Amino acid sequence: MDTLLSLRVFAEVAEHKNFSAVAERLGLSPAMTSKHVKHVEARVGARLLNRNSRNVSLTEAGAQYLQTIRPLLDELAKAEAQLISNSLSPRGTLRMSMPVWMSNPAFAKLLTAYHQLNPHVTFDVDLSGRKISMVEEGVDLALRVAFKLDEGLIARKLADVTFQLVAAPAFLDNFGRPKTTGDLNNAPMLAYDQVAADGRIKFGGEDGVDVKLRPILVSANESILHQAAVAGMGFAMLPNWAAQDDIEDGRLEAVLPMIAWPKLHIQAIYADRSYLPAKVRSFLDFLAGPDGFSSILK
Repeated sequence: MDTLLSLRVFAEVAEHKNFSAVAERLGLSPAMTSKHVKHVEARVGARLLNRNSRNVSLTEAGAQYLQTIRPLLDELAKAEAQLISNSLSPRGTLRMSMPVWMSNPAFAKLLTAYHQLNPHVTFDVDLSGRKISMVEEGVDLALRVAFKLDEGLIARKLADVTFQLVAAPAFLDNFGRPKTTGDLNNAPMLAYDQVAADGRIKFGGEDGVDVKLRPILVSANESILHQAAVAGMGFAMLPNWAAQDDIEDGRLEAVLPMIAWPKLHIQAIYADRSYLPAKVRSFLDFLAGPDGFSSILK
């Protein structure tokens, strides 16, 4: 039998001194209510209740046992109520891992907007770019553009991100400004190892062409690739929103801007849990909604 339920039944009967009333209150039959009490008595090896056709009373052992278990049952009920509250109302610390290129004003505004709606949720954000073990490290949510799912994890698509090939003007002055994708073959590439570690990029959508550049810097940290591109080290494939300010200010140039650039999914990765905490569920819904990624990704 369910020992925890048996303890609850015993406590209710002991306090209400009525098997029938407790049976109705808990949705049990009187016979099953009696079996639960007998189960507790068998476990402790003592008679806990005196009962006859009219009266129910505690034995000395029963009174002592009730005094011991009642605070434990009350604390358990309180803990369950807290968990139910947390599952319904977003609160607590949301531990996240995300790409370095999300460290920008646009995404900071998203965090701010969500926090204003959910002030009881705080953030603990990892931007190291390293591969993490979500379950072992207690990470609630990972945002990734490319990610191979480990067992026990699930992914939810949040948005599409368009990438573009960029390079510094000084670099292009020396290398030459490509006029066709063929001009990029074997060109020096600053490669994101989660997407194009081998320097291979597909242009023009599903029916496009592959171009094979030559990786001279490979990293999971998008920030160093971005900075190396601005410094004039080579070509880099960056998200539009990460490169746009540098393009407008002349630190970078868009290469072959008429090409249909690759699009990749931003995915939310999280543990496959039957009961997703409200802080995770609400943040996912916010990012996927009209005020989330779609409001800043162009």
